Amino acid sequence: MSDMYVEVAAFHGGGRLRGFVVSGRWPVSTREWAQFLALAVRLAAVPGLLATTTVFRAVDDVPDDPQPGTVGLVTSEGPVLGDGAPAPGQFAGAAPPALLLLHPPTESRPSTPEVVGAASGCVLLPGLPHLGLEHRAAWVEAEVDGTVTRLVSRVGVDPAQDPDTAVLAMLLAA
Repeated sequence: MSDMYVEVAAFHGGGRLRGFVVSGRWPVSTREWAQFLALAVRLAAVPGLLATTTVFRAVDDVPDDPQPGTVGLVTSEGPVLGDGAPAPGQFAGAAPPALLLLHPPTESRPSTPEVVGAASGCVLLPGLPHLGLEHRAAWVEAEVDGTVTRLVSRVGVDPAQDPDTAVLAMLLAA
């Protein structure tokens, strides 16, 4: 790992979470993407910041007049369903290094009965299975106070085995 840290700053517009500015360097491992996801899910748990389940993608673009060290953005691509939702295959031409789904508390199903008002999310790091590079993914659940109540990461993910990874894989498929 590099001595340079992954730095993340959220940005919003119209009172809604629109994405994250990534500085220093991109996350390089499943573990670092899981840590990024934990931060994103904690923000998604804030009431009103995320209206519905939303797709986010990592891009190498930087904002206008970026701060020194800015490497890219993780931007909202729209709700998973309905008006403004990404179309299947939309990301197939230039597959992003990561796709995320964030679920607000109103659309999350807590992992245990004692978890109340939790948001959740998934990050899919697409591989090239036919070349021996496996898909990787992480899932996080967090309560509004920031408590992470579930964090799982895996290498060798079959996207069809989980609803979130299946949706993200469908968006990548041509």
